Amino acid sequence: MPIPEQSMRRLDRLASLGMLSAGMAHEIKNCLVAINTFVGQLLEKGEDREFSETVRRELRRIDTLVSQMLRFAAPGKNEFATVHVHDLLDHSLRLVEHQFNSKLISLDRRYTAAPDTVSGDEYQLQQAFMNLLLNAIEATGMNGVLTVSTEIGEEQPRERCVRIHIQDNGAGIPPENLTRLFEPFFTTKKNGTGLGLAICQRIVLEHGGRITAQSEVRKGATFSISLPAIPA
Repeated sequence: MPIPEQSMRRLDRLASLGMLSAGMAHEIKNCLVAINTFVGQLLEKGEDREFSETVRRELRRIDTLVSQMLRFAAPGKNEFATVHVHDLLDHSLRLVEHQFNSKLISLDRRYTAAPDTVSGDEYQLQQAFMNLLLNAIEATGMNGVLTVSTEIGEEQPRERCVRIHIQDNGAGIPPENLTRLFEPFFTTKKNGTGLGLAICQRIVLEHGGRITAQSEVRKGATFSISLPAIPA
């Protein structure tokens, strides 16, 4: 059966993205070597240790991201360990604190999940959280409110999960776009790639979870991630 023209165009775009990603990953990795060496020297001298540790952590995360830019074509191996969701959310929120402050957005934390532990790859989960947080900040107007909450729920009978909700009170998402949010290359942003939410969904699925979106126009949107819980 011949492949439809629309599917062929999409496959061509994926192939081009793969070639572009490979080149970008190589160049970025070369830059990271020099930066990581400099940060290591700062740590050895004991200068700005807290700042240097934060930079080093983020460099490791960038290295992980560029190493997996081809995962749509060839998924990489996950390094699973016990992850405390609340700690990871707090770290992600610290990294976007400037964006909150620049728009005078109020942050409402509501952590009720106990335990908050899941089995996962910390850097990949942080990538998913950061994507959702940055999207929420972009959707929220000046003096808006962003709520980050957690709870324990059940995805299936006797299968406990940690649910993470990231809710904004922005413009909301039109109903016709809700069903397409996680499609690769679908975007309503002027300079968007349409890959952020697709990557989020892939990460969550690889962790045995699921991600959903709910929205009302002019009332905001809520993205929810459910991950299998493990005992603390």
